[in-house]
Amino acid sequence: MAHDDGGHVTRVLFCGPHFPASHNYTIEYLKGYPYVQVDVVPLDEVADVIENYHLCIVKNKRLDSGLIAHAKQMKLIMQYGVGLEGVDVEAATRHGIKVARIPGNVTGNSVSCAEHAIYLMLGLLRRQKEMESAVQQMLLGLPVGETLFGKTVLILGYGNIGVDLASRLRAFGVKILATKRDWSCNSLSSTSSYVDKKGVLENLYQFAGDADIVAVCMALNDKTVGIVDKEFLSSMKKGAILVNVARGGLLDYEAVKFSLESGHLGGLGIDVAWTEPFDPDDPILKHPNVLITPHIAGVTEYSYRSMAKVVGDCALQLHAGTPLTGIEFVN
Repeated sequence: MAHDDGGHVTRVLFCGPHFPASHNYTIEYLKGYPYVQVDVVPLDEVADVIENYHLCIVKNKRLDSGLIAHAKQMKLIMQYGVGLEGVDVEAATRHGIKVARIPGNVTGNSVSCAEHAIYLMLGLLRRQKEMESAVQQMLLGLPVGETLFGKTVLILGYGNIGVDLASRLRAFGVKILATKRDWSCNSLSSTSSYVDKKGVLENLYQFAGDADIVAVCMALNDKTVGIVDKEFLSSMKKGAILVNVARGGLLDYEAVKFSLESGHLGGLGIDVAWTEPFDPDDPILKHPNVLITPHIAGVTEYSYRSMAKVVGDCALQLHAGTPLTGIEFVN
């Protein structure tokens, strides 16, 4: 509990109101520590106050070099999860600020995302929107859905989420294809047995043509932005479905829109979008074979309580000047 800290308070900044459980659970975890202060600041006010904080949780805020230059007391920038594509890591490094993510495989975040990917697959295969319509029309026995059993699933990106997804899909009786930049990593040896066929990015279009379902689980960076483009989508089987639980920018919006309108893409399930929050009137959402969820794949009681503990412990460690644990540094 509280100790004599000489009046010093360690200040934690949560950027913006979205993903409210992240700050609510962290505040709850730290309630017995008066020398740690947690504030939730509106996105457009972050620049005005960032100089007052020691630890920043970025959520969906973009931290560019100009903003980071104002963070005079900042010691650590971290994500409530894994995605750090909005942070200028080089600028943070120049200013002596550490940048870190919370590994998804230790908090339950990747498990939650994997389960959600399966939820979207099943929702599309069983035609969730048409089911809701049938209930309204008092119809029985419609629509005729499909099973996950017997399908071929391509997992794009075989990191923590991809591994957790593959291990859970095995029980459904599917064939699993997966692509990864490098399969030589030792930590994959025990988990690659879940995959029937392994590929690298050069195999992308060939594998897309073999799959009934494509699940996007890869990180967003300069090499992967828009990777699911017109060429990739046209390589997919007609009627195949696409699920994205990673980052919206991995999908080329115009290519996806065209593929849906032409009838080539059989279904789209997205938990992440090109702009977030996503426009509820966007024409993509008018299609009966599109499901969207509000970036909640990793938002479960299990994963968010676990991540609140990691963030809270980091704040306490910063305050005490002890080594930071439970996080993965990127600089």
